[in-house]
Amino acid sequence: MTTYTFSEARQKFAAVLEKAKSEGRVLVKRKDGSAFMIAPVSKPESPLDVEGVDLDMTADEIVKIVREVRRR
Repeated sequence: MTTYTFSEARQKFAAVLEKAKSEGRVLVKRKDGSAFMIAPVSKPESPLDVEGVDLDMTADEIVKIVREVRRR
């Protein structure tokens, strides 16, 4: 885990965030001895969030196929 002083972290904040993203977390220490951890927050993803598929079909064509299948 990479450690920065408060002054370094303030001056290179974008680099600190990138380091936390790549390493998982970064420690920032102040002169008074207090320490803070910066870590990326993972974005919750739904298992139903899937990419669409291009079928080269119109909505009317899809509806027609679904109706034909339902008649069977």
